[in-house]
Amino acid sequence: MKMEYFAFQWHITDSCDQRCQHCYIFSENNFIKLKEMTWTEIESVFDNCLDMCAKANRLPYFYITGGDPILHSRFWDLMSLLKTNNIPFTILGNPFHLTDGVCKRLKEHGCERYQLSIDGLRETHDAIRKPGSFDTTLEKIAYLRDAGIRCAIMTTVSGTNIDEIPDIIDLVVEHKADIFAFARYCPTSSEKSTYLTPERYKDLLEVCWQKFETYKESETSFNLKDHLWTLFLYEKGLFQIPEGLKDDVVYDGCNCSNSHLTILPKGEVFACRRFESNVGNVFNEKLINIFTGDKMNYFR
Repeated sequence: MKMEYFAFQWHITDSCDQRCQHCYIFSENNFIKLKEMTWTEIESVFDNCLDMCAKANRLPYFYITGGDPILHSRFWDLMSLLKTNNIPFTILGNPFHLTDGVCKRLKEHGCERYQLSIDGLRETHDAIRKPGSFDTTLEKIAYLRDAGIRCAIMTTVSGTNIDEIPDIIDLVVEHKADIFAFARYCPTSSEKSTYLTPERYKDLLEVCWQKFETYKESETSFNLKDHLWTLFLYEKGLFQIPEGLKDDVVYDGCNCSNSHLTILPKGEVFACRRFESNVGNVFNEKLINIFTGDKMNYFR
């Protein structure tokens, strides 16, 4: 029987050369002291993850991120560790340090995907992230593809950029990104300008669904990341609930309860990075105990 993967979203550093308006790291405290995991901590976390997967009969999969993970002083040592253990991984990072050589090196170390972000058209995106980020991001799609790495584009949807999402879809298809997905921004403060009404967001799903249908023969695949897609497709008759099952069966939802954990640079383990959901610390607890513990069960 084929083993299933267990995913670790592993934030190895807070260091980043952008200051995105919606970033979880800086959203509540612009004077936060940035943390970078030491190499000893990285090795400890890595072993802890593998120990958990062995006990849970799962295969490990890593989403290496930050901050911008490539800024970590031991980034390439971690890449070598993953390669030596033949463990697949995805990088969630920035475009600024991606050269042809870096992309080829990532591929040689086993990188399957590299996720970049586009959070609006040029003016909006650069205002959210930093000047020049928009053009650099689009440029680096080809670098990744040429190296044999699948390029994913992720968009965080808020009241600031919701009207630009259809045009972003056109752009990523034009630049032949391999994957596109979007998710709602979860405000961490009283940011009224980012608020989306349910009706407005549902309208966006309809517009995007039509776009996805238009581009279904393109080189870009569309990941229905937001769990509200399931309800949307149910209403359209495209998702069916099997008959004869008990009412307490969960048909769709977040993977945090069964196949995902987030690890932060200070060792905190979160059930979900989108909100305060600290369930333990990887530096002094076994991940298998955290995952099966009472704090995690609360979020289930």
